[in-house]
Amino acid sequence: MSSVQNLRELINQRLTAAAEEIFTEFEKTIVQYEEEIDRQRRLLENIWKPEIKLHTAGLKKTQTCDVCGKYFKYKFSFKRHHRSHTGERPFACETCGRSFILRHHVTAHMKTHTGEKVYLCKVCGKNFYDLASHYDISRGKKTLTCDFCGKDFKYKSDFKKHQRIHTGEKPFACETCGKGFSLCSNLTVHMRTHTGEKPYLCNTCGKRFTVLSALERHDAVHTGKKPYSCTTCGRNFSQSSILLRHMRTHTGEKPYSCETCGKSFTVSRSLKIHMRLHTGERPYLCNTCGKKFSARSALTSHMRIHTGEKPYSCETCGKSFNQSSILFRHVKTHTGQKSSGNLRVHMRTHTGKKPYLCKTCGRRFSDPSAHKSHTVVHTGEKPYSCKICEKTFTQRGSLKVHMRFHTGEKSSS
Repeated sequence: MSSVQNLRELINQRLTAAAEEIFTEFEKTIVQYEEEIDRQRRLLENIWKPEIKLHTAGLKKTQTCDVCGKYFKYKFSFKRHHRSHTGERPFACETCGRSFILRHHVTAHMKTHTGEKVYLCKVCGKNFYDLASHYDISRGKKTLTCDFCGKDFKYKSDFKKHQRIHTGEKPFACETCGKGFSLCSNLTVHMRTHTGEKPYLCNTCGKRFTVLSALERHDAVHTGKKPYSCTTCGRNFSQSSILLRHMRTHTGEKPYSCETCGKSFTVSRSLKIHMRLHTGERPYLCNTCGKKFSARSALTSHMRIHTGEKPYSCETCGKSFNQSSILFRHVKTHTGQKSSGNLRVHMRTHTGKKPYLCKTCGRRFSDPSAHKSHTVVHTGEKPYSCKICEKTFTQRGSLKVHMRFHTGEKSSS
């Protein structure tokens, strides 16, 4: 999310919070006014009809919240408070679909779309959505201080949300699974996992998403924007998380380890798929032939046998294949290439691009495995060992050739 979008959302939150405080004070004033009118009315009735005794004048109906035990005199106050526990937001913005607990919150929020600024500051002459917030900002007013960390807050709503970080309070509970949340907005997002609601629409391809951040990441697919660049090979990425995973191909870092066999992986998804080798789990089912697979990608490749789809095409002769690995074997007939690699690596034989740099001698490579094999020339490392005579080698291919002396196998060449 860009800094402008962050600022816009922050302003929207501040405006909504300020509007809530203003209308809350307004409601209190109305309630006090109605109580005073009621008191005056009873006074007049006692004056004109002294024989009538209002025995029930002091009795007032109250409603109690079953969740927190709070008492409410008025039904509308009770209903509004109850929504804070259930996560109910019955009032929605017709422009962006955002939901609110109170109707006047929608009215205040709509001004962010219409640009309406109805409050005039007599000091500076500018118009604002909310004049009270403007006065507080101009004065630098901070009235609420957190007793735990000393942080100051201007708005009571922000202060209450912050307190939950220290107390661990999660007042918003999911009625379906019981999971608790500290913010009502988090509960709203969570509920979409049960309802399947996806309110954020990609205007380019029509795909929908449950959260705005997912839509923003998806937009990069259409715009082609890739602001995150690898300092080692220069490759660009649309997301910082993808760049982080990519960097592990250079550093060799594999933070995800299998507790059963000790094998390590660069991404958690690979570990999850690997674990199915031990558990025997195969959750992906082919509906055509009933065969099961441990990885979705394996099922996708398998389905092409039934559909006849051949998405991988050789640019040299135009022949198509249903799997990329078959294409790689096929292109060797044109290029004489002896390493399998992948499509991106293969294309570098045509473009001449060599993004992998040896920092010792400056030599460049198009294939990461070739780059890795080359580095042992400088380090003297011999990671490949013969299990029979314990002789070590710098290259896997050299070990393979050596093993033929033990097995008596003859080279195909």
